[in-house]
Amino acid sequence: MDTPFELVCPAGGLPALKTAVDHGADCVYTGFRDETNARNFTGLNFDDKSLKEGVAYAHQRGAKVLIALNTFPQSSNWSRWTAAVDKAAAFGVDAIILADPGLMDYAHRTHPQLRLHLSVQGSATNYEAINFYRERFNIQRAVLPRVLSLAQVEQVVNNTPVEIEVFGFGGLCVMVEGRCALSAYATGTSPNCNGACSPGKSVRYEETPTGMETRLNGILIDKFGAGERAGYPTLCKGRFEVDDETYYAIEEPTSLNTLELLPELLKMGIRAIKIEGRQRSPAYVTQVTKVWRSAIDACTRDPDHFVVSPAWMAELNKVSEGQSATLGAYNRPWK
Repeated sequence: MDTPFELVCPAGGLPALKTAVDHGADCVYTGFRDETNARNFTGLNFDDKSLKEGVAYAHQRGAKVLIALNTFPQSSNWSRWTAAVDKAAAFGVDAIILADPGLMDYAHRTHPQLRLHLSVQGSATNYEAINFYRERFNIQRAVLPRVLSLAQVEQVVNNTPVEIEVFGFGGLCVMVEGRCALSAYATGTSPNCNGACSPGKSVRYEETPTGMETRLNGILIDKFGAGERAGYPTLCKGRFEVDDETYYAIEEPTSLNTLELLPELLKMGIRAIKIEGRQRSPAYVTQVTKVWRSAIDACTRDPDHFVVSPAWMAELNKVSEGQSATLGAYNRPWK
């Protein structure tokens, strides 16, 4: 291992992949242009030509490419997911990120040399589940859902030989990933099978006399005043009227930011820090990768005296949802 931490950055397309690699990502993760990945939006992800170029670009510079095949196939379309596994292996990616046990079994049997990572969509929140996937499918790394406290994360690390990857920065999810039904309830399209939470075809922005309204399949999610930035209508981050009060009743639109936890994560043996945001721009990827590369390098050099730079925070706040950040479930002061 070249570094205690691998910095794993998002790549929604070739420009984002290149800028992530250029600014210090150890790994980039992406997906194909279909429902086999959980960021199935128009204009995102890779076709064969761009993936071939992206893998070559990353490998020439010592970085790894991970392919997310992290949605759940059905019996009617199983061959599409197995073909995606075969294609990823043929392109020489460094690992595939899987959630579906059947697909893990196929990949393990068909491409035994291919490294497998357990996706956050697999919803494995304890070491027993992770060890099961290792014993059955030889999973080498697991990405933990963003619902565990630091103490719970440490318990997982201490009881499995599997590498553990955690989210360090980006959007939050109110659910244990892989179990979300809210978007499916509103749109009739499951993000777990079709790869898109709040799919674009169901999204509408409407100017009204009282402000900009955002709707998801006709359901009013939020309303914004003049000059207020209109967020993307994701059901869990909408404002709703509850007991005559209108507020973010389920989850506030804010970003996870764990820079201050880096020494603790390093000490407990976390193998990789993941940056969320395949749907974000190359400019976002550049900005976030630069900050996290600097922070990880500073922490690994001298973890006992690591201090979060105000300049780092200022840069991350520019690209945070609502220009605000939280430690999420990692920090539970009431415990």
